[in-house]
Amino acid sequence: MSTMSEYLETLRGRSIAVIGMGVSNTPLIRMMLRAGLKVTVCDKSPRERVEELASELESLGAKLRLGPDYLAKIHKASLIFRTPGLSPNTPELCKAVEGGSTLTSEMELFFQLCPCKIVGVTGSDGKTTTTTLISEFLKEAGKNVYLGGNIGKPLLPDVDGITPEDVVVVELSSFQLMSMDRSPNVAVFTNLSPNHLDYHHTMEEYTEAKLNIFCHQKPEDRAVFNYDNDITRSLSKAAVGRTMLFSRKQRLEEGVYLRDGAIWLTNDMGSREVLPLDSIQIPGVHNIENYMAAIAAVDGIVPDKCVRAVAQRFIGVEHRIELVRELGGVRYYNDSIASSPSRTIAGLRSFDRKVILIAGGYDKHIPYDVLGPEIIEHVKVLLLTGDTAGKIKSATIAAPGYVENGPKIWECADLGQAVERARELAAPGDVVILSPASASFDRFKNFEERGKVFKDLVNALAE
Repeated sequence: MSTMSEYLETLRGRSIAVIGMGVSNTPLIRMMLRAGLKVTVCDKSPRERVEELASELESLGAKLRLGPDYLAKIHKASLIFRTPGLSPNTPELCKAVEGGSTLTSEMELFFQLCPCKIVGVTGSDGKTTTTTLISEFLKEAGKNVYLGGNIGKPLLPDVDGITPEDVVVVELSSFQLMSMDRSPNVAVFTNLSPNHLDYHHTMEEYTEAKLNIFCHQKPEDRAVFNYDNDITRSLSKAAVGRTMLFSRKQRLEEGVYLRDGAIWLTNDMGSREVLPLDSIQIPGVHNIENYMAAIAAVDGIVPDKCVRAVAQRFIGVEHRIELVRELGGVRYYNDSIASSPSRTIAGLRSFDRKVILIAGGYDKHIPYDVLGPEIIEHVKVLLLTGDTAGKIKSATIAAPGYVENGPKIWECADLGQAVERARELAAPGDVVILSPASASFDRFKNFEERGKVFKDLVNALAE
């Protein structure tokens, strides 16, 4: 099978179920329905929340199973496309597979049909910025690039237009990787720390899911790992393809590292300076690491001059330490992407002064003890809201040095109150940053919505 249309022809006569009417699956549903296939769409949302899309899909011939019992008859389908947000270990899906159903996903199908090289990026933090940088490097080098995956755009509708000379760059979440049986030609593993334990339940399962980024590679493929992260450094030893390491903390005999205020790369062709650090426009040592990972991914594919050209103009991705406004000498930053302690820690370390931090949100059942000492060191005022407010407060109070140097802690009813309190407490020269260390689902659809609400609140502050 080389095209989407050929694949769809193989599905005639099969009973197909698609779980989830979200961004990634809806284009696939439309393509199958327009090909005349029998499709049942299953979604836990009640009808009133998805009425417009539900009516459209029904008009194309779909059967809908909505609401709490959306998985009740899933075992009757011979082919099931799952949404990334639903674990393949869900009992209903396990029962279906045991009964003979085939379980797959939109991303797995894309990997099956894609005719060109794929660069895939995963990790607990830094995925989107690293993915975007790789895409920008390749475009600067004259490549025709398709960017998508977990970064927001489903690529399956484009697959028939992709040629072998193109390059696909995808961000891959643990949810997507969990059932993948193929790996990208270039796999980038930015780091790994506890995250999404509400979904994976254990760190072991979370790690196991991430392994699919490289464990199905071939010897001629490339895998990039963070040497400074204990877990990814250990995992690098299991790579099948050519391994490249990057390190911000020490020079490497082979790989990408820092030297004399620049990013250097050493390989079998020798050593060279690739990018001076003062060319990087986005703040934070974690973004230096993102550049290092991206440089390792494109070595031999993209000339260094293209890397330098991108660095001079790239000012970051929305919701990632994004400067929203300066008001009364106070700078307000949106770091809504920070849905884990490690991500918030990276944000706090990006500034040369103690900040006013707005944190808290949905509880993913991950530990916060590592965040407490960082708050003591980097935060002057802590504004907490959301389900994890109590956990973050407890971690802060329990951290060494809290009594002597701890920040003032305020608990706020919502994000709006937190912004107002920050405005009251901030003085000229201060930094206010939304960096929640938590997911957004307690009050927002996703981190993008949370970030946009924060920006609206900040921009509404009177002069």
